[in-house]
Amino acid sequence: MRHWPGVGLLVLLAAACGGAPAPPAEDSPALPAAESPAATSEGDCEPVGELRFICGIISPEDLAVVPDSDWVIASGNQAGGRIQLVSVSERTTRVLFPSPDAGERLDASAYPTCPGPIDPQEGDEFRAHGLYLDPGSGAVHTLYVVHHGFRESVEVFEADAGGPSPALTWVGCAVAPEGTTLNAVAALPGGGFAATATRMEGETTSGVLEWHAESGWALVPGSEDIRPNGIEVSADGEWLYVAGWQDERFNRLSRGRTPVEMDAVQIGFRPDNLRMAPDGRMYAAGHTDFQTPSEAFNVAWIDPETLEFERIFHHPVIEGFAASTTAIPVGGDIWLGTNRGEMIGYFPAP
Repeated sequence: MRHWPGVGLLVLLAAACGGAPAPPAEDSPALPAAESPAATSEGDCEPVGELRFICGIISPEDLAVVPDSDWVIASGNQAGGRIQLVSVSERTTRVLFPSPDAGERLDASAYPTCPGPIDPQEGDEFRAHGLYLDPGSGAVHTLYVVHHGFRESVEVFEADAGGPSPALTWVGCAVAPEGTTLNAVAALPGGGFAATATRMEGETTSGVLEWHAESGWALVPGSEDIRPNGIEVSADGEWLYVAGWQDERFNRLSRGRTPVEMDAVQIGFRPDNLRMAPDGRMYAAGHTDFQTPSEAFNVAWIDPETLEFERIFHHPVIEGFAASTTAIPVGGDIWLGTNRGEMIGYFPAP
């Protein structure tokens, strides 16, 4: 595994939000800073066919289910976006972070290079992109967040679901090598995490990075040409599953094997985030004909063992919900996030 130089030695291009070639974040329209707005409800927006919506949530690019609870956590990847908590039963939302209710407690042994908490002056520079919730043995879980703002980083939170509703406590971070733009993140069995870097200058144009407390960032061998977006990991940690957004591919990449093993399958659309369901199936969401009049969003099941897949949903873009970036099973529905909209969509699971 090739280790990456420290801060100041790499120059990389800005990444696309949700894997798409979009304008830089600073070109996004400025919005007033979000404090803790009143909960918004499903009644604010109308269904479109079998699609229903939870509205009033800025750019919920990724979603994470809190185990054994009524809650889903959503990211916010545009100006004014926040980490939001969504009630499954009530279809309401509220801000989890940044929020006066969130705690801070740096775990310096687990994150020895973290310089400290997120700067509270970020305001609308704050972006929460990819999410990954690593379940704990009880009601306390670990939430990993790809963060864009005054620094590019993976921020780590303790998510305590033992009370009436989950509460976040910031516990650490891993600042990306200078110039790197991250996209998605997944916790690794035994510690550390993997993250996708969407664009880089130089010999390596994109790839998957691993981070461990004792060694920092390293490039995963074989990931250099995947042009990655979403990422998942097998339960035993021997395989990484990587969405090849540009090439419409689902990739299975070995970890710790020499030679590297990689298999891929074309799935017919540009996959964004990946999410492993409890039954072992992978959910991929993405789009076809990106940013054209015929653009549509899609959801597919993928068997990570056989690489067989089935597209289970296809829908033209909707005003306010331009492209689905993630799909997760929640109860009897499939929930959809988007990078270009202010709604979470959901439809009955097949």
